[in-house]
Amino acid sequence: MELIYKPKKSLGQNFLIDRNIIKKIIEIEIINKTTEILEIGPGYGNLTKALISKKPKKIIAVEKDKKISFFLKNLLKDYKNVLIDNSDILFSLKNNFGKNLIVFGNLPYNISTQILASLILLKKWPPWYKSLIFMFQKEVADRIIAKNNSKDFGRLSILCNWRLEIKKHFDVSKNCFFPKPKINSTILSFKPKINNKYHLNNPKNLETITRVLFSNRRKKINKNFSKLFQNSLFVAKELNLDLNKRAEELNNEMFYKIAIMYEKTT
Repeated sequence: MELIYKPKKSLGQNFLIDRNIIKKIIEIEIINKTTEILEIGPGYGNLTKALISKKPKKIIAVEKDKKISFFLKNLLKDYKNVLIDNSDILFSLKNNFGKNLIVFGNLPYNISTQILASLILLKKWPPWYKSLIFMFQKEVADRIIAKNNSKDFGRLSILCNWRLEIKKHFDVSKNCFFPKPKINSTILSFKPKINNKYHLNNPKNLETITRVLFSNRRKKINKNFSKLFQNSLFVAKELNLDLNKRAEELNNEMFYKIAIMYEKTT
């Protein structure tokens, strides 16, 4: 594949070029004339053009690279339903893109978890998107879908499962990209949990308690738990929590209950 501009390592640019994989991605969700789409990091527009072929109502493509954004505007200038937004997605996510959007993204490797966390920690819930279809490095995807008592289980899985239903679709070989990355990727989709029984007034509290409890991953949680709660033994009893366990042995629901209790006592 001949590129007009050299991919930037600083922006984590690896462009998806395999047409079969692109076709599989756009078939994950039903797209019709009422569908509104946000695409994160369209690059040279390979996925964008495939999405256009589905004739959605609107596509907003957010591309941080100024030169590639200019290229895309020229390439897609005849499509009135396509808007190229030259901005940083981490700042743009604070905007109101619309309602019930499907978000696609071959996410830049260096900020993929930041983007996902920003979409989970939105103050307004249910959010403005109805589904997320993202490509991650395989090792990141493995951490997202990990279950407790596994080596990949940690803060990322707990945060993602709090507000989202997660589904793994398929792995993508590194040979499907240019330039070719060092490792394979994975496609995951996410749907917001509308009725989430573990409500937090400040979602950042979940980040706080997971950071503290996983700060000594291989040790019992008793010392770290006492850093969160002055009356830690009483709180543990209320939660029916065994303080002799390690953080990775607790299930997602226990972390959400701890976060709710932390919010009540701080």
